[in-house]
Amino acid sequence: MRKWAPPLLLAGLIAVIALRSWSNQNLEPFRGQLQDLFTLSLALLVESLPFIVLGISLAIVVQVFIPPSWLHSWLPANPFARRAIVSLFGIVLPVCECGNVPLARGLMGRGYSVGDSLTFLLAAPIVNPITIVTTYQAFGFDNGILVARIVGGYVIANLLGWLLSRHPDPEKLLTTRFARECKVAPAEKSTSKWEQVSSLFISESTALMPALTVGALIAGAIQVGVPRETLLALGSDPLISVLALMALAFVISVCASVDAFYILPFAQTFLPGSIVAFLVFGPLIDVKMVALLRTTYTMRTIGLLAAVVGLASLLLGTVMNSVV
Repeated sequence: MRKWAPPLLLAGLIAVIALRSWSNQNLEPFRGQLQDLFTLSLALLVESLPFIVLGISLAIVVQVFIPPSWLHSWLPANPFARRAIVSLFGIVLPVCECGNVPLARGLMGRGYSVGDSLTFLLAAPIVNPITIVTTYQAFGFDNGILVARIVGGYVIANLLGWLLSRHPDPEKLLTTRFARECKVAPAEKSTSKWEQVSSLFISESTALMPALTVGALIAGAIQVGVPRETLLALGSDPLISVLALMALAFVISVCASVDAFYILPFAQTFLPGSIVAFLVFGPLIDVKMVALLRTTYTMRTIGLLAAVVGLASLLLGTVMNSVV
C-alpha cells in the first residue's frame, strides 16, 4: 500500500491542477452566476436548517415521550371536526414549513392517518402565530390579504385532508420506505427511550437533510436562471399576474415566516389577489418542499397536492383580483 502511495498522490495532484486550469478557462464567464447560485442555495439551506432540526426534535418528542392514547383520546371522533382541530396545531407548534415535514412524519408514526397529518402539514405554516404577525406587519388589513391568506390556507389544507382520507388504501400515498417504518413499533426500534431518540434523529436526518440540500440547490439554480424582470412585466394582468407570482413562490422557496416581507415590494406592481396566491401557494408547494415531501409521499401524491393547491390558489387569487 505504501509503495503505491506516492504515485497516487502525484496523480491526484495532477488531476486537481488540471481541473483548476480547466475551470479557469471554461467557467470564467459564469463565475458571477456560480457565485450567486452558491450564495442563494446556502442562504436557503441556512434559513431552513434550524427549522428542520426543531421539527425533527418535536417529532421525536411526539413519537417517544407522548403516549399514543393521549394523542388520540381528546380529539373528536368525527373526521371533519378532528381535521379542523389538527389543522390548528400550528398555533402551538410555530415551526416553518420545512420543520413541519418531520413533525408530520412523527404524527403518522404515532398512528395519525395520512389525511390528518397532511392537514396539519399544510395548515401549520400559515396559521402559526409568527406567520400571522409578520403578514400583519407587512400588509395590515389592506385589501383583505391577511384574512384571505389565513382562511385560504386553512380551507385548502382541510380540503386536501378530506380528499386523501377518501383514498381506499392510504398506505399507497406513502413511499415504501416510510410506510414500512411506520409499521415498526417503537419498542422494536430500540430498547430504551434514549436509544429511540438517537435512532430516530439519525434516520430522520439522513432522510431529510439530503433532500433539503438538493432542494436548496435547485431553487438557487432556478433563481439565477429566471430573470425577475420577466415576472415583474406580468404584474398587471388579473390572471397572468397570479400565475407569475405562484411561479415565483415555487422558485424562491422562502420561509413562510418571512415571505410577506419578501413580496411586499411587489405590492406596488401586482394585484392583491396575486399577492395572496403567492402567500398561500409558496408555503405549501415550492422546490424545497417538493424535495422534502418526496421523503414521505409518492410522486403521484405530491402531484395531486400540487394540482389541488395550485388550482385553489389560482381560484382564490383571480376571484380576489376581480372583487378587490
